[in-house]
Amino acid sequence: MKNNLSNSTKLILLHPYIQKQGGSNRLWLLAFVSFLTLAFLLTLIYTRESITTTAVGGGVSTSATTGANNPSLSKAVVRALVHYASNSNNTEHMSYTDIKQISDILRQCSHPCNFLVFGLTHETLLWKALNPNGRTVFIDENRYYAAYIEEKYPEIEAYDVQYSTKISEVKELISSVKEQVQNECRPVQNLLFSECKLGLNDLPNQLYEVDWNIILVDGPRGYWPEAPGRMAAIFTAGVLARSKKAGASPKTHIFVHDFNMKVDRITSDEFLCKENLVKSKDMLGHFILDRMDSSSTQFCRSHSSSSSSA
Repeated sequence: MKNNLSNSTKLILLHPYIQKQGGSNRLWLLAFVSFLTLAFLLTLIYTRESITTTAVGGGVSTSATTGANNPSLSKAVVRALVHYASNSNNTEHMSYTDIKQISDILRQCSHPCNFLVFGLTHETLLWKALNPNGRTVFIDENRYYAAYIEEKYPEIEAYDVQYSTKISEVKELISSVKEQVQNECRPVQNLLFSECKLGLNDLPNQLYEVDWNIILVDGPRGYWPEAPGRMAAIFTAGVLARSKKAGASPKTHIFVHDFNMKVDRITSDEFLCKENLVKSKDMLGHFILDRMDSSSTQFCRSHSSSSSSA
């Protein structure tokens, strides 16, 4: 009995020893695996940094690097968005042709692209979506609607502006600009301090400092005699384009929707200029304006006489 008890006792004493030994082996194994994992991660990070440094040193453009970090929408996604927006049941939506013209320029715009839109319309969410890596700002004459859109879609940046113009006064307004073209209504100026009747000077201060790549004039709404018309928006777009800072892209694409309307066409001819019109199709006019010297006192190389027949 003693021998059996002795053997049993030895077995009992050996069990804890075996467990401790197995636990120690597992700890060593865990430490070894952790070490290998850490070494692998460090190697991976170092390799990626080396590749990035080599690529930049080898002449990879900044825009390419930016594009990799902030990929733009694929062509298929853009085509789908344009298709469904242009086939909406809303009677006030843009045509496929008009939307595609603008979306094509947005896709070509260098990142980050600054896109200014006059008017909150059926296409508002579309314009925001088509400029995912840039800044899209909307200006509308209805403060309540602008506040509603921002509340419903927090990603939308919208501001309201008060227009003091009337369509019935278009001839007088154009004449006043011509009279003040060397003073308050200069083609190159900071509109924040302007007293020109067609200059919008009550936008948020920061917007006058932005170098806009693309500007769309699709508001304000209305074409009755007492409606504000788009004269001020078109004039302001032209001044913003010509007043861009040195170092920024010198060209600005300006689109005028409802270009078939007489008032919009006349105002565009005066302040965006026929020589800058690159395309007019369906209801959209497409202008490309260059930055101008601060001493410039004429909007166009040669003014048309169309305003006299307004």
